[in-house]
Amino acid sequence: MIEIDGSYGEGGGQVLRTALTLSALTGQSTRIRNIRAGRRNPGLAPQHLTGVLAVARLTGAKLRGAEIGSTEILFEAGPPRSPDHRYEFDVRDVARGGSAGSVTLLFQTLLLPLAFSGRDVEVVLKGGTHVAWSPPFDYIARVYLPVLSRMGLQTDCHLDAWGFYPVGGGQVSARIGGLGGPESKVLGPLTLTDRGGLEKISGRAVVSNLPERIADRMSARANDVLQKLGVEIEISTHRVSGAGPGAGIFLIAEYENTTAGFSGLGRKGLPAEEVADDACRDLNAFHESGSPIDMHLADQLVLPMALASGRSEMAVCRITQHLLTNVHIIRQFVPAKIDIEGGESEPGVIVVEGSGKHIDHLSVGDS
Repeated sequence: MIEIDGSYGEGGGQVLRTALTLSALTGQSTRIRNIRAGRRNPGLAPQHLTGVLAVARLTGAKLRGAEIGSTEILFEAGPPRSPDHRYEFDVRDVARGGSAGSVTLLFQTLLLPLAFSGRDVEVVLKGGTHVAWSPPFDYIARVYLPVLSRMGLQTDCHLDAWGFYPVGGGQVSARIGGLGGPESKVLGPLTLTDRGGLEKISGRAVVSNLPERIADRMSARANDVLQKLGVEIEISTHRVSGAGPGAGIFLIAEYENTTAGFSGLGRKGLPAEEVADDACRDLNAFHESGSPIDMHLADQLVLPMALASGRSEMAVCRITQHLLTNVHIIRQFVPAKIDIEGGESEPGVIVVEGSGKHIDHLSVGDS
C-alpha cells in the first residue's frame, strides 16, 4: 500500500492523477489523503472523481471514498485485465449540474495506462475542452502528443465539440494506439535540450456563440504584438457552436526541434485584446528564456520519462513546484532516478534514468 499525502507540495489534482496512473501501471494499491488540500475547494471535484472512477473501470480496482468532496480515497488495484476496445466518460455523470470539468486532464490520467495495455483503444470524453487551469485541447493535440510520439506512443486525438467554462458540453475522441519500438510496452527515452531557431507562430482565435469580430480582434492583436519576432504568423479565426458562450486564443511557437503552446481564455468583461495579450506575454517570456521546454510541459513529461527505458534529459524555462511535486509522487511508485539541476522558479535541466525495464506488472494488460 502506497500512502500519499495529497497536501504535499502544490497540493493539487496532479498528485491524484499521477498516483492513479502509477497505481494502474504497477499494480500497487494506494491511499491518498488530504486530496487537493492546497485548493480553495478541497476534495474531489467532478473531473477528479470521473478520473478515479475511469481508472478503476480500466483496472478493476476496488474503491473507497470515491464521491464528490471526498478528501481521502483508497484505490485497491486489481489483477491485470484486458481493456475494452472503446470507453466513454462524461463529467456530467458525477457532476451536480454543468460539465466544464477538464477532459484534457482526464485524458492525461487515462493515456499511459491505455498506451501500455497492448491494444488499440478508442476513448470518448465529454466535458470542458477549453477551461482555466488545465491544458486546452489545442495544447494536447499540437504540443503534448507530438512529443510523446517521439517516445513511441501513437495517438490520434480529435475535437468533436467545443466546451468552454462554465457550461462545458464539449467532446474529445481519441484512438490510443499503444507503444512502438523494439520492445513491447516500452517507452523510448527523450532528449530535449536544444530547441533551435523559431520558424513559425500558428494558432487560432475562437469564439463560441459570440460575434466573430471578437475572434478577429484577438487575432489582430496577437499579430501586432508578435510581429517583432520576425517569423511567419498564421492565426486563423473561427466562430463555432457550443453548449455555451466562450472565447479564447491558442498559439503554437514552432521551433526547429520542439514546439510550445500558449493560450488566453475570455471571460465576461475582459476585452478581446487583453485575452490575446495573456497568450502573447507567456509566449514572449518563453522565447526570451531560450529553453526548449515550457514549464507546463516539463511536469507532464517527467512521468513518461520515468517510465521509459533509458536516459532522458530536458531543459526547462522554469522549475515549478508543480514539477517538484510530481517528481516526489513518481518516486513513491517506481525506481526511476530523477536529478534536477536548478532551483525552484529558475531555469533548469531534468535528467531521468527511466524504470521501463523494471515494470513487470501492469494492471491494464493483454492477459
